[in-house]
Amino acid sequence: MCSVFLTSHNTNPAFGLVPICGAVQWSAVGNRVTVVLGAQWGDEGKGKVVDLLAQDADMVCRCQGGNNAGHTVVVDSVEYDFHLLPSGIINPKATAFIGNGVVIHLPGLFEEAEKNERKGKGLQGWEGRLVISDRAHIVFDFHQAVDGVQEQQRQEQAGKNLGTTKKGIGPVYSAKAARSGLRICDLLHDFDQFSERYKGLAKHYKSMYPTVVIDVDGELAKLKSCMERIKPMVRDGVHFMHEALHGPPKKILVEGANAALLDIDFGTYPFVTSSNCTVGGVCTGLGMPPQNVGEVYGVVKAYTTRVGIGAFPTEQSNEIGELLQTRGKEVGVTTGRKRRCGWLDLVLVKYAHMINGFTAIALTKLDILDVLPEIKVGVVYNLDNQPIPHFPANQEVLQRVEVQYDTLPGWNSDTSAARRFEDLPENAQKYVLYIEEHLGVPVKWIGVGKSRESMIQLF
Repeated sequence: MCSVFLTSHNTNPAFGLVPICGAVQWSAVGNRVTVVLGAQWGDEGKGKVVDLLAQDADMVCRCQGGNNAGHTVVVDSVEYDFHLLPSGIINPKATAFIGNGVVIHLPGLFEEAEKNERKGKGLQGWEGRLVISDRAHIVFDFHQAVDGVQEQQRQEQAGKNLGTTKKGIGPVYSAKAARSGLRICDLLHDFDQFSERYKGLAKHYKSMYPTVVIDVDGELAKLKSCMERIKPMVRDGVHFMHEALHGPPKKILVEGANAALLDIDFGTYPFVTSSNCTVGGVCTGLGMPPQNVGEVYGVVKAYTTRVGIGAFPTEQSNEIGELLQTRGKEVGVTTGRKRRCGWLDLVLVKYAHMINGFTAIALTKLDILDVLPEIKVGVVYNLDNQPIPHFPANQEVLQRVEVQYDTLPGWNSDTSAARRFEDLPENAQKYVLYIEEHLGVPVKWIGVGKSRESMIQLF
C-alpha cells in the first residue's frame, strides 16, 4: 500500500516526503534554477536581462553553445562583450559555471576574459569565480578552419551557405556526436595520451579537407599552456551542479545562448546552430533533473531580427527595416554583420512558448519603435490563402507563407526615460498589453534603453 504525501517541517518548501509503496522516503527537490532564453532568432537582449537578474545571483551558468554567441552588458557606461563566459560573471559575488553542453575554444576563453578585464572592474577576480565542467568538449583551431571551408563548399555547391560564425561550433558538435571529440577531462587526465588522440583527429580532418592548414605542434603547445591555467577551475560538473542544487538555498541563474528558432531540433533547420538552446538543453547541458527548473523567462525583442540567411516571414526589406536596423544598432556582436529586421512575429514567439513554457516575458528595445506612426504585428500565417495552425518545419513552406498583420497605433514620443509602466505613453502600454494577451504570458520587464537602469519591472 502506498503512503500518503507528507510535508516535512523543513523550512525549505522544496524538501518533503513523497509517497512510495511500503515506506516513506525523503525527496529533496532542492534549489530551482531561473532560466533566461531567447524566444526569436537570437540578439533579443538576453545579456541585459541576465545582468539584471545576476546582480543578486549566487551562481550563473551557461548550458550550451560556444563562442558563436554574443551577449552585451553595459555597466557604469562600460560595454562588456561576452561569448563563452556567462555574462553574469560581471557580478563579483557570483560563481560562474560553464556546463558540459558548452563547447570551449580555450585560447578564445582567455582572450575574451582578458579583453573584458581591461575595460573595467567588472571581471576582477574572474579566475577564482569560474568553474568549468570536465565533460565540456574542446573546440580546436582546425574545427574553426574546417567551419570556414564547409561554408565555402556550400556556397560553391548549392549557391548558398548556412551563415555560420565560423567559430568551429558545427564541426565540434559533429565530432561530439560521432564520438571522436575530446573533452576537458581528456586534456587534464594524461597530456601524452591526449596529444595522440588530437593528432589522430587532426589527421582525420586533414584527409577530408586537404586545404586546411593544421599546426599540430603549435596548437598542442597552446593547449598545454591552457591546461595548466584551467586546472584549478575544472570540476566534475554533475557533482558540482548537484551540490549547488541540494546544498544551502542559492539563487541559480541559467543564461541560454542563441535562441529558440536556432535550436538544432526546433529551429528553422538547416539555418540553425548545433545545440539545443531551448529549455531541454538546460538539463542536458548542466547535468540536472527537470524538477529543478523553476522560472523560465523568454526574452522577446519588440520587433524581429535575424542574422544570416533563412526564411524570415515578417522581414521588411524597405525603409522600415532600415530604420529598425539603424535605430536599434542591429549589428552582430560576434560576426559584425548587419541584422535583418522586421515586424514582431507573434506566430514565431507563440511557437517558442509551446516548446519552452515561458513563465514570463522580458520585452526589450521598445524604445526603438518610438518614432513609428503605426506598428504592425504578425499574428497568422496563411498558406495558399488558408491559415495554418502551426509553425512550419520545412524551410520552403516557411518561405511561402503570407503573414496576416494586426496594425496598432504608434506613440511618437520618447520612452527612454520611463521607469514605470505608467510612465509609458498610452499606445506603448497598449502595445505591451496586446503582446501579453496574444501570448497568454505576462510581460515582467520592458526594456527602453541599453543601461541597467533602462528596464521597467512590472511585478
